[in-house]
Amino acid sequence: MGKPVVAVAAALVVLCSLFSPGVAMADTAEPSSGGALVRCEYIPTPDKPAAKPVRPPFPWTLARGTVTVTLHTNHGKVVMELDRAGAPCAVHNLAHLAWSRFYHDTQCWRLTDYERLGVLQCGDIFAAEIGGPGYRFADELTGAETYPRGTVAMGNQGPDTNGSQFFLVHSQALIPPAYTVLGRVTHGMDVLDKIAAGGIIPGANEHDGEPRLPVHINRAAVRY
Repeated sequence: MGKPVVAVAAALVVLCSLFSPGVAMADTAEPSSGGALVRCEYIPTPDKPAAKPVRPPFPWTLARGTVTVTLHTNHGKVVMELDRAGAPCAVHNLAHLAWSRFYHDTQCWRLTDYERLGVLQCGDIFAAEIGGPGYRFADELTGAETYPRGTVAMGNQGPDTNGSQFFLVHSQALIPPAYTVLGRVTHGMDVLDKIAAGGIIPGANEHDGEPRLPVHINRAAVRY
């Protein structure tokens, strides 16, 4: 009974891709084995509507392979290799938002340089923690997540509140395994180092605030 269900699901992905610009062609391939295709649930958040026009991703995606997303910033390119196997729904979501131009002309509002937490947080449209895609989705965690230098992970405001926010680790992040790991930075760590070295405009804490060198994402490009 499993094979017909997978085949039907894959056919639905193909059909939807013809009409939905948020689905990439890489998501239309029928898996060679049962487990490669997964269903994701993107739940509307009426109390937090989309900050920019965007539809939720199509719910079916692959759980294998990688996706490359390149952030073209005012300081240079940051290339991220995202692993579908580790977090298929989160990778599908970030690629969809990049493809949909949700991250175009946005700003990374938060930089931290604590000894135990050094990250650049991006993906919020209006300010840190404000301005998401109008939906949320569940964490994808094993409980063994770590966040060394170069890690790309989802930001959240509590369990299962993922949306458009993500962070890039420029030093290390010794934090609980509560944030879905998307992948890693493969090019552009020098860009993150430059941003971190520029310092922080202190907020409530001198180690946490807006980057003193403003960080603008001019556009985000996706390669499957």
